[in-house]
Amino acid sequence: MHVFTRFLYEVRYQPLRYLLVGGWNTVFGAISYATLHYFLNQRVHYLVLLIPANILAITHAFFCYKYLVFHSSGNAWKEYVRCYIVYGWIALICAGIMALLVNLFNLHPSLANLVCIGIAIIMSYVGHRHFSFRVAPQPNGK
Repeated sequence: MHVFTRFLYEVRYQPLRYLLVGGWNTVFGAISYATLHYFLNQRVHYLVLLIPANILAITHAFFCYKYLVFHSSGNAWKEYVRCYIVYGWIALICAGIMALLVNLFNLHPSLANLVCIGIAIIMSYVGHRHFSFRVAPQPNGK
């Protein structure tokens, strides 16, 4: 089997594929927001633009993770909703962690955000692997 093909399909490379695709998704999300802001900033508040930018970024991430990382053949709508659930919980948890780091430990918000990004990467991989794109158990234990 060709090395690149093996990288794309072997489960042992899944965390590395997740990091690579996640890096691309981060760039895509930043570009999406910047583009929306560039064209709509005179008419739409910059915080409101986070909504369509995040919908675009999460939808893009969903397809990338579904087909490039987890090779899922599950129900796309269920997996899509599960992705939003994973990202929602991560946002809530990271907001709490960030508040603790800033208010209790006097960490600078930018540094606290970096810690939260690291936590979010790990949590999202685990959440997507075991919830969003989980493989249903086979009947008869197969």
